[in-house]
Amino acid sequence: MNEYDTELVHSILIENKHTIVQKELEAEVILLNTCAVRENAFNKIYARVGDLKFLRKAKKTRVGILGCMAQNLKKDLLLNKNIDFTLGPDSYRELPKLIADAMDSEPINSITDLSEYETYSDIEPTRDNQSNAWLAIMRGCDNFCTFCVVPYTRGRERSRELESVVEEAKEIANKGIPQITLLGQNVNSYRSGDDSFANLMEAVAKVDGIKRIRFTSPHPKDFPEELLHIIAKYPNICKQIHLPLQSGNNEVLSKMNRDYTREEFIKLAQRMRTIIPNVHISTDIIIGFPSETREQFNETASLMEEVRFDSAYIFKYSPREGTLAKRKFPDDVSAEEKKYRIMLLNDIQKRHCSETLKRMVGNEYKVLIEKERTPISETQCQGKTDQGITVVLPQDGSLKSGDIITTQITDMTSHVLIGETTSLSSVTQA
Repeated sequence: MNEYDTELVHSILIENKHTIVQKELEAEVILLNTCAVRENAFNKIYARVGDLKFLRKAKKTRVGILGCMAQNLKKDLLLNKNIDFTLGPDSYRELPKLIADAMDSEPINSITDLSEYETYSDIEPTRDNQSNAWLAIMRGCDNFCTFCVVPYTRGRERSRELESVVEEAKEIANKGIPQITLLGQNVNSYRSGDDSFANLMEAVAKVDGIKRIRFTSPHPKDFPEELLHIIAKYPNICKQIHLPLQSGNNEVLSKMNRDYTREEFIKLAQRMRTIIPNVHISTDIIIGFPSETREQFNETASLMEEVRFDSAYIFKYSPREGTLAKRKFPDDVSAEEKKYRIMLLNDIQKRHCSETLKRMVGNEYKVLIEKERTPISETQCQGKTDQGITVVLPQDGSLKSGDIITTQITDMTSHVLIGETTSLSSVTQA
């Protein structure tokens, strides 16, 4: 969502006659778009602001903080002498005014009003990615999980009209971008008149030229079976579902306000694999939530063994300012215990991921090229299968970002597949 918001900000700036430069030394204004979900994100931003002090002194470069951290920590940020202004995620239209005020040396200013209506549906993001286009179908969240700050930083749920999303999907297809990723904090909650998220997925799947559709994130509490049948029906809807678990223990899930049980989650995952046999399921897990005992944690580990996720993002719990968990529950699981638990779950997941990759070796898959060069080699490129698995391929100079190519998987590492092009004729130019 933050990458998408950055593209929105670029469009707003360009529309108001600003120029995006490539080097910090050339900039009069530097904007940092921020996240508030994890503590590490906060630490990175504070360190980054410190790094930019020399530019503020030497060139009087203005520094602005945008996004969720600006919304969540506005009082603290206003006290930081190395920041010129802050702007919340519902107020990006005010950015040109804030920049003008900052250039006139006015005191630090902040606009962090949350909106019940803002969706930015009339702004086309500036898209530079040739392989994927982010497309936000809704903003905000009404779930109020006790550990999560999103409802307080992005406001309540509001959905775009279905016709608006479909029109933007057509524009993306006309630009030759082969993949769309639909974004929402809980896409299952999408509503436009009588249309549900399942209706929207089917409408986008019928747009000519869209070769792949992904979405993130659904919530286990209200995942409709109708959506599973639509994913199975349309070949251009990727067979990958990110399904956040958070905990495998019912007491902890209740304390998190997740509104589903361990048993319901397992049944849903089984149903997914029945209706979509080749589906890959990924998840999010929080370890060390306040008062989580070793026995409760062990239930998360046992659920992982039962469901066998294809990939997982596993985090240590960290209190977020403004959340119910921060106000009500002491962070009482020790750092040593959290370290033990995260290492154990990572070992389980590495084993399951390895099993997934081994099953794929020797088979052919369509791979969407995302990077024309890998970080470690000029002679390799990188892409993803329909199921979201990274594949590294030989690069002879002919493969471009956005190409979809048939690939024979020949080997694997602990996290990626190794492939080779079956034939140049299999390349589909995006």
